[in-house]
Amino acid sequence: MPSVSIVIPVHNEADFMPEAMRRLFAELATVDAVFEVIVAENGSTDGTGELAARMAAEEPMLRVLRLPEPNYGAAMRAGFMATTSEWVVNFDIDYFSADFLRAALALSDDADVVLASKRAKGAEDRRTMFRRLGTFGFNLLLKLLFGSKVSDTHGMKMIRGSLARELTPRVISDLDLFDTELVIRAERAGARIREVPARVEELREARSSFLSRVPRTLVGMWRIRRALKRESRAKNRDMRQSDS
Repeated sequence: MPSVSIVIPVHNEADFMPEAMRRLFAELATVDAVFEVIVAENGSTDGTGELAARMAAEEPMLRVLRLPEPNYGAAMRAGFMATTSEWVVNFDIDYFSADFLRAALALSDDADVVLASKRAKGAEDRRTMFRRLGTFGFNLLLKLLFGSKVSDTHGMKMIRGSLARELTPRVISDLDLFDTELVIRAERAGARIREVPARVEELREARSSFLSRVPRTLVGMWRIRRALKRESRAKNRDMRQSDS
């Protein structure tokens, strides 16, 4: 039976988390795997950390990490590096699916990364047209800037644990682009990446404006591009030196 660590970054989710975690554990009970759930609380001011700690005292499957600053990427990094399981899964507190887990685990013999894609054939994206266009534009940039062949990098994903723990320390991005950079690095490392269609329906309004994220996303993608180019040049230089 496969072992799976589920990493969920949370920030100021005290009102939403109890019901969400109840639904999550109910869904996990329907999947044939051994799970641990790592809640990476980061910089909450509404008692989310204390609530998560109380929940962990009652649920052996649940572990809680506490980070002092609100930072999605830092929470993801800490959560991924705290895992020991065969597989690592990234869920959000308002976006998870047992159906995705079953589909991803069914592909585990032939994949190192399984992405839940909002744009794959058979996907059901019930978000607003504006949000769908934003996803299209973002993935177009991934193709133009990085030559990426995946159709989606945000949202649910399952990564082979050894690969996740190898690549995570190399990721320079914080905030929104941590998982995007991780997927790009996995793609460039030759990982076998598979995609499964996702069903996406927003359970609540977005907590931050899409437009407000555009400038930092563009800057962040340019930083990733520069970092990858520097690493490629350094690797080529080392190879030339070793051959001389």
